[in-house]
This record gives sequence, structure tokens and C-alpha cells, in this order.
Amino acid sequence: MSKQKLTVLVTGALGHIGSRLIREFDPNLVEKVILLDNLATQRYTSLFNLPDKFDYEFIEDDVRTADMDSYLKGIDAVIHLAALTDAEKSHMSPQEVESVNLEGTKKVADACLRQKIKLFFPSTTSVYSSQASRVDETSRELETQSPYAKSKLMAEQYLWDLKSQGLRYVICRFGTIFGPSIGMRFHTAVNKFIWQAILGKPITVWKTAWEQKRPYLDLTDCVAAINFILEKDLFDGEIFNILTVNLTVQDIVETIKQFVPELKVDFVESPIMNQLSYEVDDSKFKRLGFESVGNLEKGVSDSIELLERIKANAN
Repeated sequence: MSKQKLTVLVTGALGHIGSRLIREFDPNLVEKVILLDNLATQRYTSLFNLPDKFDYEFIEDDVRTADMDSYLKGIDAVIHLAALTDAEKSHMSPQEVESVNLEGTKKVADACLRQKIKLFFPSTTSVYSSQASRVDETSRELETQSPYAKSKLMAEQYLWDLKSQGLRYVICRFGTIFGPSIGMRFHTAVNKFIWQAILGKPITVWKTAWEQKRPYLDLTDCVAAINFILEKDLFDGEIFNILTVNLTVQDIVETIKQFVPELKVDFVESPIMNQLSYEVDDSKFKRLGFESVGNLEKGVSDSIELLERIKANAN
């Protein structure tokens, strides 16, 4: 007997992760996708040429003010991607970041609780502080380095508080995303470095960061992890680290150099000490049977290929 396919609602559906996810849900699992986005970043192109393997519905609204209960009628699961994700810029607008990332999440979670809908919440590995050993989900030494990470950690706690009331959810602490999508942004480390290299600009690296290790997540693995969670119905209040690899900034720069050999590196002073060095352990999620297939070299290659014409002209 075949399993009934899901109707899912994706908030922030047109963003870097969402624009790829809405095209790559497992069609054996998902039948209809409701796209909710406030279009604040005007990524209308994320709606271009959507595949015909799903039924789509687009809603222009903001999770902070939307009547989420009305949108959740007939929904099986919410993938809550709506967020302000630029960690460095979050220092300039901490109140706005908290409004979107925390208060917006509260609105969505409260509605999911009332309507008995499962909730997928992407947090960040930036909630971990610098430690000598690899950190995992049991770590209690959490020291957020940005308003962005702080808002995600506070949202985690809010979901935990709703668990006893019956909310079914899962929290995934994502490594820093890399890899292309139609709604791609270039403010995170790998993508920002690629953009600078393509334009012939020196890659700007914080002096303190060259040999710091951090977790990174290929968008291919990110989408696969969400499909895996939907397939296994892993909405039991657990926290999972999701990443592809732990890398130093030097590792990233040397990988980009394979494709842009002439790139130069400028070492700069950073106004913030965001992203202290640490490695993240993702064995808890992999023990469930998930296998990551992404890798930095392919993610960089695929992103650069999309910009190859600009690269040729810049040089």
C-alpha cells in the first residue's frame, strides 16, 4: 500500500535554501508545495520555471503578521526557512533580526501547535563556542557570537518549551551553506569568496580566521537531509547537527584557487570575532542512515560555472 504524499508549506521559500528545496523535494514523498515569502529580497526569479512534478501555490506574506492558522489548513509539515541569515550584518540590526528570527518563529510554532502540524526548524552551528574537542548536540558550552546566532538559539529554546504541550518538531543545526541555487546569496564565507574571486578582487580574510575550522554544508546535502527527515518522520523534538565537512578558511581559499589560480588574498582586521574555531560532530544524524554526498570542490565548481562569463570578462 503506497504512502499518502505530503502537502508541505515552506516559509522563506524563495531564498538560497528554499529556492532549491522547492524544486528538489522527493516526489515520492511530496505532492503539493505551498510557498510563503514576503519578497523582502525581491527574489521573484525563484518562481521561474518551477517543475511540473509538484502542485504549487504562492502566498506573499510575512510570518510575523500572517494568519498562519488559516494557511496551515490541510498542511502536513512546515519547513520554516524564513529568517535573516547574514551573521555579520546582524550586528547592525539586532532588533530586526530578533523580530524575524525569533518572533516570527514563535508565530509559526504557535500555529503549528494549535493545528497539530509538524515543524522543521533550521538553526545554526554558530551556536557553538570555541572548544578544544569536537562539539556535538550534547554540548552545553554555547556562546553565540552574533545576534543571528543568538536569535536562533532563543528560538530553539522556545520550541523546547512547546514540546511538553505537544508540538512535533525537529531542529537541525546547519553548517554554513555553500553551493548554487536560483535564489543564491553571496554573504556567507564560501559564496562571498567565490564572488570576489570571479570579479578579480582580492579575497578578504580576517587575520584571525585563516586556520580556524568551521562546519560547512553543501546545499545538496541540506536538501537531502530535509527529504530524509520527512521520509523518516523525525519530528520528535531532537536536535541534529547537519554538515558536509569541517574546513579552515585556508582550505576554502585553496579550493577556489583551483578554478581561479590568479586570485589574491588580503588579510584584514575584523570588527567582530565571529566564528571562533571549532569542529562539529554530525554522527548522531548519520547514525540514522543519512549519507552526505556533497563536497566543497564540486560546490565551488558549480557556482563558478554559473558565473563563468563574468569571470572571462573580468580577466
